[in-house]
Amino acid sequence: MTEAGQATPIYGRVALIGLGLIASSMARAMKANGLAGHVAGHAKTPTTREVALELGFCDTVHDTAADAVRDADLVVLAVPVGAMQAVAAEIAPQLKPGATLTDVGSVKQAVVDAVAPHVPQGVHFIPGHPIAGTEHSGPQSGFATLFENRWWLLTPLPDTPAEAITRLRALCEGMGANVDLMDPPHHDLVLAVTSHTPHLIAYTMVGVAEHLRRVSNSEVIKYSAGGFRDLTRIAASDPTMWRDVFLTNKDATLDILGRFTEELFALQRAIRMGDGQMLFDYFTRTRAIRRGIIEAGQDTAAPDFGRAKGSTA
Repeated sequence: MTEAGQATPIYGRVALIGLGLIASSMARAMKANGLAGHVAGHAKTPTTREVALELGFCDTVHDTAADAVRDADLVVLAVPVGAMQAVAAEIAPQLKPGATLTDVGSVKQAVVDAVAPHVPQGVHFIPGHPIAGTEHSGPQSGFATLFENRWWLLTPLPDTPAEAITRLRALCEGMGANVDLMDPPHHDLVLAVTSHTPHLIAYTMVGVAEHLRRVSNSEVIKYSAGGFRDLTRIAASDPTMWRDVFLTNKDATLDILGRFTEELFALQRAIRMGDGQMLFDYFTRTRAIRRGIIEAGQDTAAPDFGRAKGSTA
C-alpha cells in the first residue's frame, strides 16, 4: 500500500485503443480500484475523443493510437476484430520492451492471426476476452462495476512468460472479474455456443418479426412478451462488432448453427406429431441449464429478468 492508503498500481501506464463500453468501463474500474497510475486513451473519431475528455475517465486522450501507446506498460486493443490488424501495425514501432499487449475481442484465433505477426520481440501478447457487456455502446455507456463476478478469459501464447500472465490476471481480478485460461480455438468454440450463435438467432427472430406482414410493427412493439423483448435487447448490440465476430469465427459458428438447426428440426417434428413427452423432456433438460447459470451467480432468477424497476435495458 502507498502512504495515501491506495493500492500500488499494477501497471504504471495503461493505453486503451478504442473507447467504447468495455474500454471506458476498464478505465473507470482501474481508477476506482487504483490499478493504473495513468490511463491514456485513443478513439478513431474526434467526437468520441471529445466525449471521453469531457467524461474524464482517461487521464489523457490522444489523436493517434501510436501516441497513446508510447511508454505504456499495458496496451489494450478495444476495437472491432476486423480493425485489429491495422491498429497493431500502427502501434508496433511504439511498443516498449517488456510491455504487455492484450485485447478484448469476442474471437481469439482470428485476433492471434491478425496481431501476433506485428508484435515486436520483448512485448508480451496475451489475447483476452471479458465476457461482460450490455447492448449499449460508446464511452458514455461504461461503468466501473461491469466486470464484477464476470469471467475474463485469457488465451496466452505458448512462449508467454508466467509473470506477464500473472500481472494481467491480477488486473482483471482487481476489476472484479473471475479469470480462466484457454487456448484460442477452444475459446472460439465455447463462445460460438454461449454467445455468437445466440446473437445470430436473436437477430434472425427479430428479422422474422419485421418481415411477417400479418403482424404489424406496432403489434410487435406493443405486445412484446418477455422472450421477444429480451431477443430485441440482444439484437440491439453493436452491428460492426457482431459483423466482425461472425466473419472471423465462421467455422465454429457454422458448426454450432448446424447443430442448432438439427435440434430445431427435431422440435418441429415433435410439435407436428403431437409428441408432448418429447417436448416436456427436452424443456426439462434445458431448464436445468438455466438453473445452473443462476446457481453460478451469472444471472438472477428475479421475474423482472434482473432489471431494476423502471430500467429500459
